[in-house]
Amino acid sequence: MSSATATADTHHDHDPHATNTGISNNKLAMWLFLSTECLLFGALISTYLLYKTRGNGGVLPTDIFDIPFTSVSSFVLLMSSLTMVLALSAVARGDMDRGKAWLLVTAMLGGVFIGGQVYEFTSFYREGLGYTSNPAASAFYTLTGFHGVHVSLGIVMLMSLWVSAQQGKLTPNNAETVEIVGLYWHFVDIVWIFIFTVIYLIPPA
Repeated sequence: MSSATATADTHHDHDPHATNTGISNNKLAMWLFLSTECLLFGALISTYLLYKTRGNGGVLPTDIFDIPFTSVSSFVLLMSSLTMVLALSAVARGDMDRGKAWLLVTAMLGGVFIGGQVYEFTSFYREGLGYTSNPAASAFYTLTGFHGVHVSLGIVMLMSLWVSAQQGKLTPNNAETVEIVGLYWHFVDIVWIFIFTVIYLIPPA
């Protein structure tokens, strides 16, 4: 057997799920899923830009934004990307105690963000801005609510990893699972940067 063949066989045995791209099937599937999510969020953001000034004479979302509050909430979510990186690093090197701790912190930061979003929606409703109040409100709630659902799903994934770690099922050998969840979590955070910029920082024309 030639050295080249032996090397190829060794690599194949090391990662039986690798594709021709060198990326595992699971990771490739996540990248494909996230690419479709980009299209969905792009459509929702475009819809909001088209309807953000259509208030039909009523209250617009831009009239009652609490930008300082939302900025703090956004900062919390962005910091969760850092804790996600720390969680993956800890699991990869076999430090499961810190890995579990950082996974839990990441989920908690995501929960704080969702709590802030619920508070914001409740405040807007009390100000007379319901989902069907006008086209601008519908576009706003759909876009931010859709993102909130994604964050909530991410929290469920993180807690599932934490439970697996508690049960001893999560080890450095399957750290790629943490990496895949991390890809999803970072995507959700990056999307929020675009949403926050488009909705809260760019004034209506």
